[in-house]
Amino acid sequence: MTAPGTTAPADPVVDPAVAKLQALVRIPTVSHRQPELVDVAAFDRFLDELAGAFPLLHERLELTRIARHGLLFRWPGRAQDRPVVLMAHLDVVPIDEAAPWQHPPFSAEIVDGHIWGRGTLDDKGCLVAVCEAVERHLADGFTPAQDVWLSFGCDEEVSGHAAALAVEELRGRGVRPWFVLDEGGAIAHQAFPGVEPPVGVIGVTEKGITSLELVVEGRGGHASTPARMGPTARIARALLRVERSPFSASTPAPTLELMRRLAPHAPATLKPLMANADRIKPVLTRALIAAGPEAAAMTRTTVAATTLEGSPALNVIASTAKAGLNIRIMVGDTVASVVEHVRKAVRDKQVQIRVVESGEPSPISPYDGDAAFALLEATIREVFPDAVPAPYVMMAGTDGRHFTAISERAYRFAPFRMTKAQREAIHSYDEHLGVSDFLAGVDWYHRLIERIS
Repeated sequence: MTAPGTTAPADPVVDPAVAKLQALVRIPTVSHRQPELVDVAAFDRFLDELAGAFPLLHERLELTRIARHGLLFRWPGRAQDRPVVLMAHLDVVPIDEAAPWQHPPFSAEIVDGHIWGRGTLDDKGCLVAVCEAVERHLADGFTPAQDVWLSFGCDEEVSGHAAALAVEELRGRGVRPWFVLDEGGAIAHQAFPGVEPPVGVIGVTEKGITSLELVVEGRGGHASTPARMGPTARIARALLRVERSPFSASTPAPTLELMRRLAPHAPATLKPLMANADRIKPVLTRALIAAGPEAAAMTRTTVAATTLEGSPALNVIASTAKAGLNIRIMVGDTVASVVEHVRKAVRDKQVQIRVVESGEPSPISPYDGDAAFALLEATIREVFPDAVPAPYVMMAGTDGRHFTAISERAYRFAPFRMTKAQREAIHSYDEHLGVSDFLAGVDWYHRLIERIS
């Protein structure tokens, strides 16, 4: 297997599974919050291409369409008492046309042993890997020990309704999954300073996602006669006050367990800190905050100012100024407590705070001594023997959060090796996935399905 960051030798023969992923990455299934902006034809083409690429899956599994382009497959097993749901989504985020992509974002070119393009990591890689694993099992005449459901969403990137509708479909059928597996963690290289082995991080919970809009209204007018503390200045002050008022930090139980598992692989100076994480939580929390944004986000609710809106012209004072805040809520906080925190930080009654969307943190799925989590760990060790499996708190959001309504075990893991640069490319430019890493992911899902009992 090619290690992340190295160059694989050129191979003129493309593995059929890789060719399927390339074909699907080339279809721009971009989600938008405004339905009129969605290229419906692209999603239609994607489903047609998927059916052509995986004929056995479509012929032999029961298919229920969810919303317009979501898919829910049932693969009947020898028993139905512990069904499993494998998830992915087929939509992607828009492209920033000004971003310096090394290769066109929908070209799916193979360069230096990697497939380049939007969706390779988020989340068409998982979708194709799941389908390929199932297709191979079907070709071999394999029947899983339990029912296996495949839930493929179509609007995950805009926090849409397809996943919730899939949950309602399963609930209506009386399906209570033993566990659910969605995207999320990975075989993360360069995840923690000084820790050499990659970490097979399995998300056992995810932060809640809430978006707020700060709004200030005023008279506006001509730019030649500005008044003090107009709408734009007031919004700017509010944003600075929020940034200077971080949420209190702490270290949740999954992060403590992550630290304990990494302790044997940490530098000598950090081993005592990580090995005794539960006894010295305040010290560990401060260390994580100091380690950088990725580690710091593991300790607290985060706020990012993402959108700004003001005057329509350079010589016009805005009559209304708006700013959007995207908030990722840590386990232990709530939407209500977050809104109150922002209100107190802003300290300005002229700044209206509107809740645009809200979502609470997901409950923590069991991991200590749990059979389902142990199954994921064992499969990681088998396919990625150099990795250290561990639970963690996922900072981003997934469709998997909806499935906590019908299953106490919702896990987030993508079985691909990812460097720090690759993780930073998600939702950014130069998203890419190693060819050999993708094929290892297919193998991982294949073995996971075999191990279900």
